[in-house]
Amino acid sequence: TTFQDGGEEVEEGAVYNVTLKKVQIQQAANKGARWLGGEGDQLPPEHTVRQYETSKIRAIKAGTLEKLVENLLTAFGDADFSYISIFLSTYRAFASTRAVLELLLDRFGNLETSSQGEVANLNSFESEVVLRAEIASVLRAWLDQCSEDFREPPEHTCLLKLLDYLKNNMPNSDMESKVQNLLKQFQNQEAETVDGFCSTSSSDLVDGEELEISNPEEFSSFQDHVVAEQLTYMDVMLFKKVVPYHCLGSIWSQRDKKENKNLAPTVRATITQFNTVTKCVVSTILGTKELKIQQRAKIIEKWIHIAHECRILKNFSSLRAIISALQSNSIYRLKTTWMCVSKDILLMYEELSEIFSDHDNYLTSRELLMKEATSKFANLDSSEKENQKKSQKRLQLQKNKGVMQGTVPYLGTFLTDLIMLDTALQDYVEGGLINFEKRRREFEVIAQIKLLQSSCNSYCLMPDQKFIQWFRSQRHLTEEESYKLSREVEAAADTNVLSPKSQKSMVKRISTLFLGTDVITPPKEQPPKSSPLGGSSGESTDSASVSSCEFNHSETEDVCVTPISSPEDPLKKGSIGSDKGSGSNKCSIFDKGSGSDKCSIFDKASGPDSGPVSDKSSGSMTCSTSKVLPVYNRQNGGVCIIRVSMDGINDSVYKSILITNQDRIPDVTQRALLKHNLEPDAVEDYELVQVISEDKELVFPRDANVFYGMNSHVNFDFILRKKA
Repeated sequence: TTFQDGGEEVEEGAVYNVTLKKVQIQQAANKGARWLGGEGDQLPPEHTVRQYETSKIRAIKAGTLEKLVENLLTAFGDADFSYISIFLSTYRAFASTRAVLELLLDRFGNLETSSQGEVANLNSFESEVVLRAEIASVLRAWLDQCSEDFREPPEHTCLLKLLDYLKNNMPNSDMESKVQNLLKQFQNQEAETVDGFCSTSSSDLVDGEELEISNPEEFSSFQDHVVAEQLTYMDVMLFKKVVPYHCLGSIWSQRDKKENKNLAPTVRATITQFNTVTKCVVSTILGTKELKIQQRAKIIEKWIHIAHECRILKNFSSLRAIISALQSNSIYRLKTTWMCVSKDILLMYEELSEIFSDHDNYLTSRELLMKEATSKFANLDSSEKENQKKSQKRLQLQKNKGVMQGTVPYLGTFLTDLIMLDTALQDYVEGGLINFEKRRREFEVIAQIKLLQSSCNSYCLMPDQKFIQWFRSQRHLTEEESYKLSREVEAAADTNVLSPKSQKSMVKRISTLFLGTDVITPPKEQPPKSSPLGGSSGESTDSASVSSCEFNHSETEDVCVTPISSPEDPLKKGSIGSDKGSGSNKCSIFDKGSGSDKCSIFDKASGPDSGPVSDKSSGSMTCSTSKVLPVYNRQNGGVCIIRVSMDGINDSVYKSILITNQDRIPDVTQRALLKHNLEPDAVEDYELVQVISEDKELVFPRDANVFYGMNSHVNFDFILRKKA
C-alpha cells in the first residue's frame, strides 16, 4: 500500500486534505493458470499480473461548525475513520455540547427539513434509513466516549433533549434505555460537589478530628509496599475520573479566572493529590524536631523505598511527587542528614531521579511511559546489581500474584504538551474557519491519556482505611514553616550548599521545566531572608516548599513544577545534584532540528502538517509561512514564544505569548494583559521589559518591534511593569 498527496479540495465552509491510497491486487493472468501449478488462488508469481486499486481519503482540514458537524455523518464515507473520535474529544475547545447537539438533531436529524439541502439525496426511504443509522452511530459513540459532556446539573437540558429525540425517532431502542439510565445516574450524583472528585481532601475528616503533625513511629509502622499501593490506589481512582477535554490547553489555561474556579475539577483533583503526597513527605521528615539525624535519615530512606515500590507499580505520579519532595529546598539542604543515608539507597534515589531528568525535553520519562503504557509489569533495568536484585525480587512477587499492572502517568507532561500546542497553533484560519488540523494534533495527546486510563482498569488494589485515615490527617507545613524547621534541624548546614551561581542555575531549570504553560518560578522576594531559594518550585508563600501543582489560593493553581536538583552524595561526589538540565532549552516538544527523532511526540512525520502559524488570540489572519512550530527561547521563521510576568502582581507567574515579526509593543502588551486577566485598554499605562540578567533589563520604546528588538541570546523572559 502506498499513499500519495492529493492536494486540497475546497467547498463552501470547508477545506479538505485529499490523500490517494493505492493498493496492489494480485490476479491470475488467465483462467487456465491453475493448470500450471496453481492451487486455488495460490499461483506462481510468473503467472500473475499486478493490478492496483486507488481510493480517495478525504479528511477535513478546516471548516465552519456546521460543516464539522455534518462531517460526522460523512466521515466514514470519506474513509476518515478517526474523525468522530477526534471531534468528540476536542470540540469543547470551540463549541458547546448544546450547539453541537442542536445542529446534529435539529438540522441534520430532522428528516422533514433535511431534504431541503443540508444532506443530499434524502428523498428516498433508503437515504432516510442510512441517515438515521449514521446519526445513531454518532450518538452511540458520543455516549460511550464522552458521557460527561451531558452532565449539566440540575436540569440536564441536553440529555433530556437527546432523550426526547430518541423517543420520537428511535423508540424502545437500546440507546433510549442507555440515556435514561445515564440521566438517573447523574440525578443520583447531584449531591456531589466539585470537591467530591478529590478523595484525599482534608475536609473528609470526621467532625471534631484535627490535623496532626506526623508521628514517626506511626509512619514507620506502615510497610513500604503498603504505602505505595495505597498511594497508587488513590492516584488510580482520580486519574480514571479525569475528563480528557479538561486537559485541553484552551480550557486548562483559563482556570485562574475568577469565574472559572470550578473549571476542570478532575484535573485539579489529580494535582491536589500530587501536592498532598509531596507535602506529606516533607511533614514526615521535618514535623518532629526531636528526631536524631539518624532517625531522620531513616525516614528519607523509607520514602526512597516507597518511591521504588511506586516504580514497580508503574505509578509515575506518586513517584515524581516523592522525588520532588526530596528535592525541595527544605529537604535538599539537610546535608548532614543525607550523609547518613546508605550508599545503596542513594544510588537507588539517583536512578529514580534520572527518570525525570529534563534532558531532551524529558526524553527518558516520555520513552519509559510509552514503553510501559500497555505492558503487564514494570520493566526494571537498574544499573546497580544490588538494587537490581531487590527490584527483580519485588517484581517477581507482583508477577506471582498473577494480576496485571496498569500505568499511572505524571499528568503534568500532557498538560504541558497541550498548552504548548494551544499556544503555537491558531484556532481559526483564513475565512474564519475552525482549524481542525490543530484538533487532530491535540487528539494525539488525548489518545495517550485515554490509553493510560484504560490500562488503569488492570489494577486490583483495595483501600487500607488505617493508612488513608493517617494520610488525610497529616498537617501540611507551609513553605515558611518547613524552611524554618529545616533551619532548626540543621542550623548552619546550608551555608555553602547553594552558591549564588548554582541558585541561578536551579531557578533556570525550574522555570524551563514547563516551557509551554503558565510557568511558575521562585518569587524574587523570598519569605525567609536566609533561604538560598525561597520557593524551590515557585509556590505561593503559603504552601509547602515542594512541587507547585496547586496553591492554597486556587486562582493561581498551576501544573506541577519541580526542581531538578538533589543533595550532593558524600560517597559519590557530583553524581547526584549535578546540573543535567543546562541544555534543556535545546530540545522542545516541537523541536525538529535537535537531531533526535525520539524527543518529539509531535514530530512532523507522525502527524499532519501544522500549517501556517499566527496568533490565535489577536484575530489577525496574517500567517507566517514557516512550517516549523514556534518554541520558547528560539526564533523560527518569524515567530517565537516569550513568557511575560506582571511586575508586583503574581510576578512569579509567567504567561506564554506567541509573537511574530510583525508585532509591536502595543500588540504584545495587550495580549499579555488579556492573558493575565487584566483590562486590555490600559496598554498605555505599561512598559514591556526583557530580563537580561539579575541586574540588567532591556526596556522597549513605545512602538518598537518586539521580535527584532529583543535580545535573542538570553531567555525570552519579559516583565510587564506599570510606568512610573
